[in-house]
Amino acid sequence: MEFGDAHVGAVGVLVGGDEPGPAYFDVGSGSDVPSTTHWSAYDGQVGRPRAEALRAVCACGWRGAAEYALDWATVGDRPLYDADVDLTGPLADWNAHLSLVRDKTAPLPDPLAALLAEITEQLTTTTEDAPLAALRAVGMLERIAARVGREAAAALTDDGVSAAAVAAGLGTTRSKALILLLRGRD
Repeated sequence: MEFGDAHVGAVGVLVGGDEPGPAYFDVGSGSDVPSTTHWSAYDGQVGRPRAEALRAVCACGWRGAAEYALDWATVGDRPLYDADVDLTGPLADWNAHLSLVRDKTAPLPDPLAALLAEITEQLTTTTEDAPLAALRAVGMLERIAARVGREAAAALTDDGVSAAAVAAGLGTTRSKALILLLRGRD
């Protein structure tokens, strides 16, 4: 959640040492052929590739070095989504990746971090007790964040901070950082 869609993690599969393309599902005639890259689809059934190992993957392009072999003797003929496949290794690797990303980001001042935690707690409580008031507060926060975000982006742009440096400081992609900086020019 902290990094948005820039660091969405998943369990990836390896077939022959490489990541295969999407797995397709034959649903009969027609031009629409559904596909997915979800790890459980690579079960070797109905012509789909059969995963040999799992590893952590991230939307940023990072790939975990560790490979976790699938024990097909235990899985048997069951679809992977029905098998009790242990995903703790790839998920732990992705969490370790997020920790490294977090360590490289600009630290929040302690009072601001505490205030954000308090706002989150207050909004959650208000949502339970008075959802309309919570929605109003969220709208106010969105407007405050947009204004302050433009001001911060303008200050970074004026200081000549590169999109790459902003991306590293925020734990996001260069393209998202560039968009943020461009908003600061408006």
